[in-house]
Amino acid sequence: MDYITPNQAVLTAKQYPKNTITAGRRHTALLKSDGTVTAVGDNKSGQCDVSGWHNIVAVAAGNVHMAANTGNAHTIGLKSDGTVTAVGWNKHGQCDVNDWRDIAAVAAGWCRTIGLKSDGTVVAAGRNHEGECNVGGWHDIVAVAAGDWHTIGLKSDGTVAAAGNNRYHQCDVNGWRDIVAVAAGYLHTALLKSDGTVAAAGWNKHDQCDVSGWHGIVAIAAGSSHTIGLKSDGTVAAAGWNEYGQCNVSDWRDIVAIAAGCAHTAGLKSDGTVVAVGDNEYGQCDVSGWRGIRLPGK
Repeated sequence: MDYITPNQAVLTAKQYPKNTITAGRRHTALLKSDGTVTAVGDNKSGQCDVSGWHNIVAVAAGNVHMAANTGNAHTIGLKSDGTVTAVGWNKHGQCDVNDWRDIAAVAAGWCRTIGLKSDGTVVAAGRNHEGECNVGGWHDIVAVAAGDWHTIGLKSDGTVAAAGNNRYHQCDVNGWRDIVAVAAGYLHTALLKSDGTVAAAGWNKHDQCDVSGWHGIVAIAAGSSHTIGLKSDGTVAAAGWNEYGQCNVSDWRDIVAIAAGCAHTAGLKSDGTVVAVGDNEYGQCDVSGWRGIRLPGK
């Protein structure tokens, strides 16, 4: 894996969505090479009821910070024809995406779903109490990320747009340049630069934004209060909250894709198998037996 430039990011976004693995509040979903999806973990809202899905090219899981009064989640599947399917918690209409068309990528936050259209515009469904769904005026977007209460869009020129809650300055990204990937956590934002370094903004109580020393990064993911970086040599870096061991990834090798849930982290290996660490109360890390997970770009 080599560094990518903003122009290459545009091409990549148009060629294929990257989300072959995704991690939510207490569940993990993975896209298989045959276009079906498998999921494990908490299923009280039906967020793991994906066994009937077919022709899927990307997946996204609604995440949320760890709190006693949270836990409901949903799962989104992008189909090969540009339509979207959804299962799980739908109290705020976050699963009302059946009429979406021409979607090129999807992201899921708490109580909402974000869809990137093939023309570079963005649509949203779900909770909008913080303005996190105010993306109707966005243009030239090539990638999207959804945190708990904020939404991030990567533009084709390598700049970044943001909407939603900015209490901890997680939306203060207007001055950033040469960005090729974005990730959003509970109250923080991480951005991958074209030179393989990473920048972050927002709440840093658990040092989840302490990523300035990272180098050689080719992909990023943000959990509730931790940040994960995939390095060009297939190893993984981590920063932030580690109460459940979700940052214990230093021994991982041959990783080609990463996902960060609330308090767990998943990694896809080059042979199509999966590893996971962190909170496993609901079996969301029970992925060691999985095979045939689709590799990025395939």
